[in-house]
Amino acid sequence: MGSIQEIVFDCENPANLASFWAEILEGYHVRDDDQFAVDRLATLGFNPETDTVVFADGPGPSICFQNVEGRRFDNNRVHFDILVADRAQEVERLTAAGAAIVQMLPTYAVLRDPEGNQFCLVDAREDIAA
Repeated sequence: MGSIQEIVFDCENPANLASFWAEILEGYHVRDDDQFAVDRLATLGFNPETDTVVFADGPGPSICFQNVEGRRFDNNRVHFDILVADRAQEVERLTAAGAAIVQMLPTYAVLRDPEGNQFCLVDAREDIAA
């Protein structure tokens, strides 16, 4: 089983969208970049110099706003990142329940639910840091 770590928005202007959601959601604020966030994004293939990713934090799951140029109809504009303790076991369990694997990466897996909606299974922070 997992828990929602982040809700991820694909968007053209992450800073504007993060500010918008932080303004309308009680207790949320735009996150200042910290070294852990920069390191984590690097493990996911993002380059802080060229890829724009902005987070909003609050009382619920973090909200990630990531720059994705152009609208892709094969990809959700919003999806969950689900934190799991044993990604391989969860991938196996969820594919048996009807999920389909899209992509396996070093620290997360992209899957689709039975209706084609994407979501990610993300390794625990301790696992990513190691």
